[in-house]
Amino acid sequence: MTRRSLLLSAVALPSRGGASGRPIRLGGPIFLKSDDPAELAAEHRRLGYSAAYCPKATAADTTRVRAIEDEFRRRNVVIAEVGAWVNLIDADSAKRRANLDYVAERLALADAVGARCCVDIGGSYNPTRWDGPDPRNISQQYFDQLVENCRKLIDSVRPKRTRFAIEMMWWALPDSPEEYLRLVRAVDRPAFGVHVDVCNIIVSPRRYYNNSAIIRETFRLLGGWIVSCHAKDLLWERHSQVHFTETVPGRGGIDYATYLGELSRLPVDAPLMLEHLKLAEEYEEGKQFIFRMGKAQGLTFA
Repeated sequence: MTRRSLLLSAVALPSRGGASGRPIRLGGPIFLKSDDPAELAAEHRRLGYSAAYCPKATAADTTRVRAIEDEFRRRNVVIAEVGAWVNLIDADSAKRRANLDYVAERLALADAVGARCCVDIGGSYNPTRWDGPDPRNISQQYFDQLVENCRKLIDSVRPKRTRFAIEMMWWALPDSPEEYLRLVRAVDRPAFGVHVDVCNIIVSPRRYYNNSAIIRETFRLLGGWIVSCHAKDLLWERHSQVHFTETVPGRGGIDYATYLGELSRLPVDAPLMLEHLKLAEEYEEGKQFIFRMGKAQGLTFA
C-alpha cells in the first residue's frame, strides 16, 4: 500500500486530541444561501471548519459586525481574513485613490470584526489587467511603492486587532519568503502581517520538486508574522513550457505533511483557508484530505 492510499483509507474526521503542536484551524467557502450570522457560523461548524472568510459587511454597520463577531466566536470559528482584491498601483490616479480608499474600508472592517487580517496583493503596472504580469512588478520601484501603500493604509486606519497583509504572487513582489521578510522590515509597522500562499511562489521545476524546503524556509523566516494561509495544490501539466494548474489539495505535488506540520508549530493559530475550487464537492475532498493528512501525523484541528 502506498502512503497516499493509506491516507485515503483513513477515517475522514478531524483528530481532536493527543497530538503535538497547536490545533490547526481549517476553513473555506460555504455554499449556504443565508446572510444570517448565526446560520453562517453554524454552517461552518457543521462542515468541520473553525475558520471563515468574513461574511458580507461594512465597518459602518456596527450591529451586523457585532452579530458576526459574537456568533462566530460562540461557535469557536475565527474570521481568518477580509479580502481586498484591487490594484493599489493603478495607472489611473482616480482609480488608484478609490482603490486605496476601498482597501482602507476593508481594513477597518477586519479590525471591527476581529479578523486575523485584511489581505490584498500589491497590484500591477500592467496597463490592461489589474493582476497581470509586467517587468516593473519585480523592480525596486514597485517595492518602494508597495511599502509606501502598506504604511499609508496602516497609518490611516490604525488597526488594533487585525493585520494588513500582502499575498505572495508569482508575477509581483513579494515572490519569495526572502522578499517578504524584506518587505516586513521595510514597512516596519506592528500592524503589518504575513499571508502565506505556498502555491503562488512555486514557479519552476526546481521549486516544485523542492517545495518541502520552500515551505520550511517560509515558516522559518516569517513564522512570527504569519496571520493566515491558503490551501490548494498544484499539478504540473505537460506543455511546451512549464505550466502548473491549481487543483484540489491531495491531487498535486505540494507537501501537505510539511505544510501542516509547520503550521501547527506557529506561535499563533493562523488559519488555513481552502480557496479557488469550483464545487462544494471539491472543497469537501480537499478538506477531508487535509484532515487525513493531519491525523496521520498526530496533529489536531480546532
